Amino acid sequence: MTNVQDFIKAAKANPGKLNMASSGNGTSIHLAGELFKSMTGTYMLHLPYRGSGPALMDMVAGNADVMFDNLPSSMAQIKGGKLVALAVTSSRRSAALPDVPTVEQAGGAALKGYEASSWFGLLAPAGTPADVVNRVQQEVAKALASPAVKERLTAQGAIPGGNTPAEFARHIEQEHVKWAGVVKASGAKVD
Repeated sequence: MTNVQDFIKAAKANPGKLNMASSGNGTSIHLAGELFKSMTGTYMLHLPYRGSGPALMDMVAGNADVMFDNLPSSMAQIKGGKLVALAVTSSRRSAALPDVPTVEQAGGAALKGYEASSWFGLLAPAGTPADVVNRVQQEVAKALASPAVKERLTAQGAIPGGNTPAEFARHIEQEHVKWAGVVKASGAKVD
């Protein structure tokens, strides 16, 4: 399989025969696969590993069929030709893999709106003065926009952010609602 459409066809033709590796039960990688399964009406056996490293080793060895991994951990295997990137799960293409489409672009109507990105952010205790929060956000945004940091993160497949505290709070709320629905529909549990 060399593209998302072929993968969907194979998964639909062989329910339960393809397996999906993840870095563990309830991880973002597991839930990205569950979102894909629910949107495509496919069923794949979930193989939870103790981290991305062991899961990637089994992918390279041919013991797992698909993995919805984070680019920084799988980039070396992709660049080395040991794994084929069918799509990226972000809402836009990765600068590190510009020829690889998004899942939404590659999957057609069934995957319209698909987006599963791991993200990192800074949080402060409730009650931290707004001027302190804003100053930290501005300094972090400035660092993320610097050419050296931006280049390094982009090369790893990351998309530097730097949004405001209000934007970040909205993002957290939207993610909570979205992934709570995926957890409920899939029955995913954390080990």
